[in-house]
Amino acid sequence: MPLPLRPLILLAFWAGFFAQPLRAEVERDLEYGSIDGTALKLNLFKPQGKQAGLLVYIHGGAWRAGAKEDCPILELVQAGYAVASVDYRLTPQAPFPANVHDIKGAIRFLRAEGPRLGIEADHMAIIGSSAGGHLAALVGVSDGVPELEGSVGGHAGVSSRVHAIVSFFGASNLETILGQSTEYGLSVREPALRLLLGGSPLEKPALARLASPVAHLDPKDPPILLIHGDADPQMPLQQSEELERACAVRGVQARLYVLPGARHGGAEFYDATRMQLVRAFLEKHLGR
Repeated sequence: MPLPLRPLILLAFWAGFFAQPLRAEVERDLEYGSIDGTALKLNLFKPQGKQAGLLVYIHGGAWRAGAKEDCPILELVQAGYAVASVDYRLTPQAPFPANVHDIKGAIRFLRAEGPRLGIEADHMAIIGSSAGGHLAALVGVSDGVPELEGSVGGHAGVSSRVHAIVSFFGASNLETILGQSTEYGLSVREPALRLLLGGSPLEKPALARLASPVAHLDPKDPPILLIHGDADPQMPLQQSEELERACAVRGVQARLYVLPGARHGGAEFYDATRMQLVRAFLEKHLGR
């Protein structure tokens, strides 16, 4: 039986990179599932007035760090989108595919509980940054893959499908990423991948492939927007280029937007220009 909602509190909050304070109805620490006594939670931000759809945001942190409080896309709440920022099990706690199972569980929860939560979950996009961009793309293109669906949060029979994907400087092919990386990139990415997969991609080729969005593409997948800096020292630009090319081959709509001189993250990825780019993509593909 659904738990009663706590009263929603109307908050004015400063969203980091933005010039104007945002106003939203916020429901924090909503539990969407639990594993071995550990609660899995998300924060939900709802716009005032009519909703344009739901955005599920996945934070970065090399799969081993980060939290739902890091959500740089909150300006989109002012455009009418509800935003759910999701916590998931990090790799020191549980390796892949636990993170994907958690995120898909959160999506099923949001879709099943949408009417109770007061959100319009029939038009849903997933967005992520860095490791979160990789997970967003992977979740978005792996609808119905048994090894990746999991059963987190219950709601068996509820779809985990999304209608659009936005990946900020995320990985797409864990079988090729190390060969594309700089020396510095290897120092960051290789230990993170070992935690993610339980070994290097060379030692775990089947798992590396399962964890690669390029391995799951088919013409039924939702459209993808990729945003990546061409001076990224951590996540090779080739990862987004590879995903764009693979989408073209497999009949999936994809567009790569390259930021000249941009590195790995920073305010320029979430400024007014980029948020307008994301908003136009969402308006086109969420059908609102």
